[in-house]
Amino acid sequence: MGYQVEIDKQSGFCSGVISAIRCAEQALDEKKTVYSLGAIVHNNEELQRLETKGLKVVRREDMNRLPAGSTVLIRAHGEPPLTYEMALSNKLALLECTCPVVLQLQKKILKEYDRIKPLGGQILIFGKKGHAEVVGLLGQVSGDAIVIETMKDIDLVRFSGGPVSLFSQTTKNPGEYKKTAEKLLLLMEEKGVDPRLLKIFNTICAQVDGRQEKLTRFAAGKSLILFVAGKESSNGKVLFRKCKEANPRSYSIENPGNIDPGWFRPGDTVGICGATSTPYWLMEQVAEKVRSL
Repeated sequence: MGYQVEIDKQSGFCSGVISAIRCAEQALDEKKTVYSLGAIVHNNEELQRLETKGLKVVRREDMNRLPAGSTVLIRAHGEPPLTYEMALSNKLALLECTCPVVLQLQKKILKEYDRIKPLGGQILIFGKKGHAEVVGLLGQVSGDAIVIETMKDIDLVRFSGGPVSLFSQTTKNPGEYKKTAEKLLLLMEEKGVDPRLLKIFNTICAQVDGRQEKLTRFAAGKSLILFVAGKESSNGKVLFRKCKEANPRSYSIENPGNIDPGWFRPGDTVGICGATSTPYWLMEQVAEKVRSL
C-alpha cells in the first residue's frame, strides 16, 4: 500500500532504562550469568534478547538459593533495604543499576519520614500497588506509608493533626497526580484540617512528564498510531491512553506479529511510538512490517 511511516524520535527507553541495560550488558560481557531481580525492563522482546546473552530473571526470595559470589542486578525500579541485607547475608555481588531519579526519591521519602514521624505525620505515595518502584519506596520507611492508587484510597488517610507529605511514583501521570493532590486538599478542608499541613513533592520524572505532551502532538498528527509496549509496562498504559485520547485510531501492540492489516486505510500516515521500556530496534521492526503490508 505504501503507507507513510514515521517513528517518534522521543519514544523508547528513558535514560534510566538505557543506563540499566548498558550496565547489564557490560556485566554480561565479563561474566557468563547475571541474575536480574525482576524483569530489567517490561518488554518481552528486549528481555529475550538479554536472556540470550546470559541474563536470568529471579525473584527476591530466590536470592537465598543463589551460589555465593553470584552477580545480582538491581534494576532501574530500585529495591527496598531488605534486598541489600539479603545480598550481604548470602554473599552476593550487587550490580547497582537503580535509576538516579528513583534513588533520589527513595532518599527524599526517608528524610521526610524522619522529619514528620515524630510530629505524628504520615507519608502518602501516589503509585501502583505492588509495582517494583513502589515496593522499593515503601521499604525506605518499613512499609509505614499509604499507597494511593485510586481516588478511593484517599479515604484511607486518617488526619491526626500531624503533617502529611505526598510523593508520586516517578512514572505516573502528572495530571492524575495533580487531581489526587486537589482531592486530598478538599478532604482536609471538609474535615477542618489545616491544608498547610499538606506538603506535595514533585517527584514525577521530568523525562516522563515532558514525553506525554510531545506524544500527544505526535499522535494527533498521524491518521493511525501503533503504540509498542509490553503488557506489564505501567508507563506504557499511561502513554497509550494519551495516544488514544489524541487519536482514536491508536492500537497497542507488543511486536510486529500483533499488527492487523485490517486497521489500515489507503493513504494512511502511520506513527510508531512506545513506552520508556520499549527498545528503538523493536519500533524499527514494526515500521518495516508496516512498509511491507
